[in-house]
Amino acid sequence: MKKPAQPSVRVLEGQPFPLGATWDGLGVNFALFSANATKVELCLFDDEGKRETARVELPEYTDEVWHGYLPDARPGTIYGYRVHGAYEPAAGHRFNPNKLLLDPYAKRLLGELAWNDALFGYTIGDPQDDLSFDTRDSAPFMPKCRVVDPAFTWGRSRPPAVAWDRTVAYELNVRGYTMQHPSVPKRQRGTFAGLGHPEVIGHIRSLGATTVELMPVHAFIADRHLLDRGLTNFWGYNSIGFFAPHPRYSATGETAEFKEMVARLHDAGLEVILDVVYNHTAEGNERGPTLSFKGIDNASYYRLMPEERYYINDTGTGNTLNLSHPRVLQMVTDSLRYWVTEMGVDGFRFDLATILGREPYGFDEGGGFLDSCRQDPVLESVKLIAEPWDLGPGGYQVGGFPPGWAEWNDRFRDTTRGFWKGDDGQVADLASRLSASGDVFNRRGRKAWASVNFVTAHDGFTLDDLVSYNDRHNDANGEDNKDGHSDNLSWNHGAEGPTDDPAIRALREQQKRNLLATLLLSQGTPMILGGDEFGRSQQGNNNAYCQDNAVSWVDWGAIDEDGRKLLQFTRRLIALRQRFPVLRRSRFLTGVYNEELDVKDVAWLRPDGQEMENGDWTNSQTRCLGMLIDGRAQPTGIRRRGSEATLLILLNAHHEEVPFLLPEVPDGPSWTALVDTAEPEAPQRARLPAGETFALQGRTLALLSAQTGA
Repeated sequence: MKKPAQPSVRVLEGQPFPLGATWDGLGVNFALFSANATKVELCLFDDEGKRETARVELPEYTDEVWHGYLPDARPGTIYGYRVHGAYEPAAGHRFNPNKLLLDPYAKRLLGELAWNDALFGYTIGDPQDDLSFDTRDSAPFMPKCRVVDPAFTWGRSRPPAVAWDRTVAYELNVRGYTMQHPSVPKRQRGTFAGLGHPEVIGHIRSLGATTVELMPVHAFIADRHLLDRGLTNFWGYNSIGFFAPHPRYSATGETAEFKEMVARLHDAGLEVILDVVYNHTAEGNERGPTLSFKGIDNASYYRLMPEERYYINDTGTGNTLNLSHPRVLQMVTDSLRYWVTEMGVDGFRFDLATILGREPYGFDEGGGFLDSCRQDPVLESVKLIAEPWDLGPGGYQVGGFPPGWAEWNDRFRDTTRGFWKGDDGQVADLASRLSASGDVFNRRGRKAWASVNFVTAHDGFTLDDLVSYNDRHNDANGEDNKDGHSDNLSWNHGAEGPTDDPAIRALREQQKRNLLATLLLSQGTPMILGGDEFGRSQQGNNNAYCQDNAVSWVDWGAIDEDGRKLLQFTRRLIALRQRFPVLRRSRFLTGVYNEELDVKDVAWLRPDGQEMENGDWTNSQTRCLGMLIDGRAQPTGIRRRGSEATLLILLNAHHEEVPFLLPEVPDGPSWTALVDTAEPEAPQRARLPAGETFALQGRTLALLSAQTGA
């Protein structure tokens, strides 16, 4: 590799902090951690990132940080690094200065990766495999880093600070959500600007959602094997930069575009939560490319096997970040604080979060990362949500995270699906799921909101597909339909996929209402998959991670009459959830009798109006029950407007009607039916006397209130 002619570039010692490229108004400080490097060169490029114009050796090394200050550099400066050191894969070191490397702290990237064999530190095809050494320059094929000016005027925009008990999360993909939205200008579709469009925000706000959960927006890489098959990485779970927004999601190429989107969402009262992937990077295993961390300090950034040539793979993606290393832990927490303090976000959902809590000896809720978040004055004030599982030993940790964390609750998903599908023996588990899974989360003062309930998410069937397909249909992914989950607890109701049969279509719509009603009327924090509110389909693909096309894009033009009705029904459910505090209590419902109040906070009823007994819970054929939430059972000293309402949720997974005896309650002599999934457009049915039966139709959920004037 020929070194370019060196123009005169002034460089001073600078500081070892903060890490990254920092503009101070006069120049730019560059600081890069590497414990094992022998030299670090800063490479500067022209404005297009095509031609390397200068190469500057960072002059100082302090506390394992290489640093230098360029007094003549300005925002917009394009750069990358070349890091020198031992190339000894068997000892965990993979330094190769022929490879241009991205700054782990880069705030903005220019250009996209162009796959080429020169991106690999070893020579592909060499008999020695990854033990060989490649001398080709990777710079022509690499994206570059760009120095940013962080200045931004937020104006009157403020975080909405939605209370956990009022939170209704709405998961979406930035690109797929607006690619086909008719009101978004074409140049803005699939971008942060598109998501910030008034019509898009208006829909989310009108739905009643409070919190937008964005699938990964950190800069990520499209896998080579996908591009070779004409596919791409659509979901974004393949990060290469934890501070930089993904370039393709920007219509303007400016960091400010993300901030403007956040400001618009905040102005509408909507929070922004990021799905973040700190468990692995896009560099893969020993045969993966050298793009950043691997070439900066492989032995520090990654968890390695005892035979250090190989990587621990608790993620299933080839590598695992080593959060037990203090500098790697610092990078992750610095990234989180940056997105809160500089980019304005309100919280995070952590992909494969068990890895983040795993130390070399195993998962530890008192491990370094989890402790860091808990004591951090910035992070303790935002929403933290764990996906509490991974592929490593002891990887399933639902309920195992410490106080202050919420967790995705897959047990809610599976039990709710199984119950409405008609599976045997579901009611005992369903009662726990309806009451925020206290059997899992009720410990150490954790609140009911810790259970993030969902029926569908990006990974798996959409709501429409859940009731339309028995089997996955992932042929378009090019993996012989072997990828994705095979056990979806789904039911096509008599025909696989789209059908013109009116009876099947009607039953599917009713089941969608049942699933949404169960989700939105349960204790805990509900999360809706974007598009489910009007029946979006992925044609049976339950693993559309590589489908950046009409399979995954929300088709706003395909919303039919059934979709519009489902949308109105969903809005109604969310409005009821916000109207009645008893549907979103922070404290867990226990069913324990309160002598002082002479009441139970929740009672479980049989169709004859009597409380469920052991035989009812253990009877595998029990498919109907009532959940009586008594509004009088408030904690001492807590009285809120509307909290006196007593509600009755009736669920019937039988295919036949069940007459349900309405219980006597002190709040009123009669009941008002607020929701009936068998008659979703029927007006409220008032004056249903206690002691008489309610005709609970087959496969139906009903919500009734005993509050006067409800």
